[in-house]
Amino acid sequence: MRHCNRDNKMKRVISWSLYDWANSAFATSVMAGFFPVFFKQYLSSGNDVTVSTFQLGTANSLASLIIALLAPFLGAIADKGNAKKKFLIFFAFMGIVMTGSLCLVAKGEWILAMAIYVLATIGFSGGNIFYDALIVDVAAEKKVDFVSALGFSLGYLGGGILFLFNVLMVLSPTTFGLDTAIEAMRISFFSVAIWWAIFSIPIVVLVKEQGSKKEFRSQNIVSAGFRQLLGTLKEIRKIQVIVLFLFGYFLYIDGVHTIIRMAVDYGMSLGFHFQSLIVALLITQFVGFPCSIVFGMIGEKLGSKTGIFIGIGVYLIVIIWGFFMDREMEFFILAIAVGMVQGGVQSLSRSFYAKIIPKNNSAEFFGFYNMLGRFSAVLGPVLMGWVGLLSGNPRYAILSVSLLFVSGAVILAFVNEGKGREAATTFS
Repeated sequence: MRHCNRDNKMKRVISWSLYDWANSAFATSVMAGFFPVFFKQYLSSGNDVTVSTFQLGTANSLASLIIALLAPFLGAIADKGNAKKKFLIFFAFMGIVMTGSLCLVAKGEWILAMAIYVLATIGFSGGNIFYDALIVDVAAEKKVDFVSALGFSLGYLGGGILFLFNVLMVLSPTTFGLDTAIEAMRISFFSVAIWWAIFSIPIVVLVKEQGSKKEFRSQNIVSAGFRQLLGTLKEIRKIQVIVLFLFGYFLYIDGVHTIIRMAVDYGMSLGFHFQSLIVALLITQFVGFPCSIVFGMIGEKLGSKTGIFIGIGVYLIVIIWGFFMDREMEFFILAIAVGMVQGGVQSLSRSFYAKIIPKNNSAEFFGFYNMLGRFSAVLGPVLMGWVGLLSGNPRYAILSVSLLFVSGAVILAFVNEGKGREAATTFS
């Protein structure tokens, strides 16, 4: 019987983790990979490049703003109705259908494409709120670091595998029986939708949400969720540890996301070839798979905070090295270093947060967590832009990002995990 229970727990953990494998394909192949190129070269062709950049930037900002504003409210509703999995299914379905629909948009229909892309991004981001919140239902507290890391590691591997396949298809479409790279990009969007749908099945079928079933009519559940959110905001004094952590997290994760989003731009400003930079991104993906698991073990042995500090330390070394580098080979080495800690910092942040929040309000609190995630990579790019503009040197721009990591680490040092756990158990 004990062996059977252990097997069932492992099935739930793997099923939960596979959702990261499923939806990371959207982040790699669509958001970071091909949609920006597809949009510029096909959907918005004929427009000036600055216009298409503005259009795409507006779509990304709109999607982020919508989900950031709704996240805590939706989380509170899900908690009240014991409906985290239902919300996950809804947003995942939206993301899958909209992603698949991108392959049907005709040339020049950039307004329709923006609308579909915004909805797909909301589906991706909204689903992550409830996916993150379900970690408290599948992982025992002693194993939450490892389980969180497993999710990120499978996300890197799954997203990387499909991205690699799609890169090969776009670079050599005739090898796959296709006529053009644009046609290959269309197929890549459809492949992401299929991949996302298939690997979401395990979390839908095998992961059970803990807690009693609560019966609410739709109008009651919305008002109950709204009251819960207001109650949380009023009782903020009871969760000072959480507020302090979120403030520090916002700063250092802004640094992490800035490195992710600005690395290619920085490499190009140093004169490195675009193809080499894409290879570096792939290297980061596949290095992130085993190293995220290692960080999960570090979290179990040394504590989540220690693991986060190690990751931040490596990022600071990367920034300093990046300031002095002048060869593409060095960029590859830095890509390996970033891959070693990127998933670790993200996964241990999630697991540390899961330990200090009230378990019965996990969706609401992960709503706040994901809200800050949506607003991250705001300070860093602006900081890099202004420092680079004022100094006239992109090397000083990358060096400025270290301020985010240092300030975030200093605040994190004052976060008391023990007090956070105690406050979480007494939260009403």
